[in-house]
Amino acid sequence: MRDLVTGMSYLVKGQRWVGRNRRQWGFGLLPGLITLIGYAAVMTVLVLRADDVVDWATPFADGWGSPWLGLFRGALTALFFGGCLLLALLSFTAVTLLVGQPFYEALSERVDLAEGGSAPSSGLPLWRELWISARESLAVLVRAALWGVLFFALGFVPFVGQTVVPAIGFCVSGFFLTEELTAVALQRRRVALKERLELLRSRKLLVLGFGVPLTLLFLLPLVAVFVMPGAVAGATLLARDLMGETEEDGGAPDAGGADVVSAPPASEW
Repeated sequence: MRDLVTGMSYLVKGQRWVGRNRRQWGFGLLPGLITLIGYAAVMTVLVLRADDVVDWATPFADGWGSPWLGLFRGALTALFFGGCLLLALLSFTAVTLLVGQPFYEALSERVDLAEGGSAPSSGLPLWRELWISARESLAVLVRAALWGVLFFALGFVPFVGQTVVPAIGFCVSGFFLTEELTAVALQRRRVALKERLELLRSRKLLVLGFGVPLTLLFLLPLVAVFVMPGAVAGATLLARDLMGETEEDGGAPDAGGADVVSAPPASEW
C-alpha cells in the first residue's frame, strides 16, 4: 500500500513542479493544444460523416423496411462513433507525446537536473528518437486496444461486466498511460519497451497509484491538456524511483553510477 500512496504523491509532485516553473508549464501546453485541435477536427468530420460511412458499409440492408433499417444503422452509427471516441482516448496521450517530444524531453531533463544534478541522455539524433518513440507507442497502443476489445466483450457478462470489468479496465489503462509517460525519461536512459514493461510490472502498486487517478483526469481531453506537463514531470520522478536514482547520487543509479541504465542491445535502438 505504501507504493500506491507514493505513486499518487508523484502525480501531485509533478503538478507542483510545473506550478513552480510556469514557463515550462506554458511550453508543455503547446503539444496538447495542437493535438486537441487536430482530434476535435477529426471527430467533427466523423460525426458529420458517420451516417455515410455506415450506409456505405451496409449495402445489404438497403432493402430493409422501416423501422428495422433505421434501428440497425442507428445502432451501428453509435458503435462506430463510440469506437472512434475510445480510440481517440487511448491514442491521445501517445500522439501528444510524439508531437511534443522535444518539449517534454526538455521538461523531463530539467526535472532530472533539479532532482539529481545531471540528466541522462540517449545520445541519439532527434529523428531516431522520434522513430523509436513512434514505433514503441504503436506497440503499446496495439496492446491497449486488444485489452479494450476483451473488456468490451466481458462487459456483456451480467453484474461482473458492470462492476469488476470497468475497475480492471481503469487499472490496465492506468498501467499503459504510466508506461507512455515514463517512456519520456526512460528512453533517455536507453531502456527499451520490453525492459520498461518489466520494470513497471515489478512495482505495480506504484504504477497504479500514479496511472489510475491520471486516467480518470484524462477522460476529459481538455483537462488532459492542462495536466500533461505536470504528468510528464511526475512520471520523471517516478522513473527515477524505478531506476533507484536519488538526489544524493547525482542522478546515477544505485548499482553502477553511469548515466545510461539497463541499456538494451544496440539492435533495439
